[in-house]
Amino acid sequence: MTTSQDPGLREMPTLTTDRTDVPVADATAPTRLLRNRSYMLLMSGLTTESVGAGVALFAVPLIAYGLTGSVVEAGVVAAVGQLGALLATLPAGVVADRVDRRRLVVGAAGVGAVLWATVAVTAALGSLTAWHLAAVLFGASVVGALVDPATSGAFRSVVPVPQLPTALAAAQGRDAVSTLLAGPLGGLLYAVAHAVPLAAAAVGHLATAVCTWCVREPLNGDVAEARATRPVAALREGLRFVWSVPLFRALLGLFVVINVAFGGLLIGINLELVRTGTEPVLIGLVDLAVGLGVLGGAVLAPRLVARFRAGVLVVAALGLLAAGAVAMAVLQSYAAYLLVLPPALLLVPAVNAGLSGYAAAITPPQLQGRLSSVLGLTGLAAGPLVPLVGSGLLDRYGIGPALAVLAGVLVATVAALSVVRPLWRVGTPDTWAQDAVDLAAAGDLAAEPEREPEPAASGR
Repeated sequence: MTTSQDPGLREMPTLTTDRTDVPVADATAPTRLLRNRSYMLLMSGLTTESVGAGVALFAVPLIAYGLTGSVVEAGVVAAVGQLGALLATLPAGVVADRVDRRRLVVGAAGVGAVLWATVAVTAALGSLTAWHLAAVLFGASVVGALVDPATSGAFRSVVPVPQLPTALAAAQGRDAVSTLLAGPLGGLLYAVAHAVPLAAAAVGHLATAVCTWCVREPLNGDVAEARATRPVAALREGLRFVWSVPLFRALLGLFVVINVAFGGLLIGINLELVRTGTEPVLIGLVDLAVGLGVLGGAVLAPRLVARFRAGVLVVAALGLLAAGAVAMAVLQSYAAYLLVLPPALLLVPAVNAGLSGYAAAITPPQLQGRLSSVLGLTGLAAGPLVPLVGSGLLDRYGIGPALAVLAGVLVATVAALSVVRPLWRVGTPDTWAQDAVDLAAAGDLAAEPEREPEPAASGR
């Protein structure tokens, strides 16, 4: 990894073997993240973008309904936006590993700023159409698909391995704050003018482009080898790497189930509150409770990840989540939802920060973008199922049985996770660099039999 002369980041020397891309923890304690100029620039840009995008996405359904006059057509507009991310995610990971990540983020975020600016201007002029809005949402989702794996790799380039859990927990805290602010701020800006929330998204993307451009360090290493590989072969390499790690294989499917079950539970609760005539402000408080739980968990996450092994954290966190689901299924009251959701979610950010940090730490730098895109695809795969599961169970069986089924799925999944042996082998962050070395060595040994044999001596 390239040495930074900036005092905010210390060098992480590389192991002197055939695999020189595997980082090894520096013996010198790294500088605090708040003094890491590159990290703070990336976080500042992404935080502004997260708030701007949240505000815009709050207003989009309202604008779409106003343009179409139909709930169904407004849903189609939103679905078109999601389609872009689904189609672009895997190719975006390949691109992020083949090009300069700084230029990719600056270019993609700049395009996003232009897209949102055009829709804001047309909305202000009163000439916005539903198809224009759908096209911008599609383009913005493609931009997000390009930016996400590039920034994931960039974090790995500017943050030392021991500090990855803290950096990723801060990112989750950023998203939680954005979620808390999006509704009230979006409503306020929408009341000023329908175009203002859309302009906020343009400003957020512009901030990401400017802040990323100001980062001094290279955000990836030499990409000549990556460019020498055909894109399809590069994609296969990324998928093969993810599948070669037993922990990734075990968790991908189980985490999709957890996301669908808990997301469906939240959808079911919200729809039940709407169906029973609960005031919109009170429904919004349920989302606020979720955000508060995630925000509190993000504050605790770095200490928890530093102290406890991944197996303990994952089982405890998801066990608490499942217990909360069971409690809500039994109590089935608005007060219970508000009281149970924050503690039920309290340990989830530690799981996300720990596992994301470990995945980044053991993955070679040249594969970081593809890792991010493959793992992100699991979330996209769960996305369409969440409203279908939540609304379908609620409509067919009612809120009580729906919550009971989803709580049962969570309990069963946590039980399955508790016997995933690779999960229990993951240690605290001070062991992750050595795990990266061991994984690289195992990969080299596994590849050894595939090498071309030396030609036999002819004896002449």
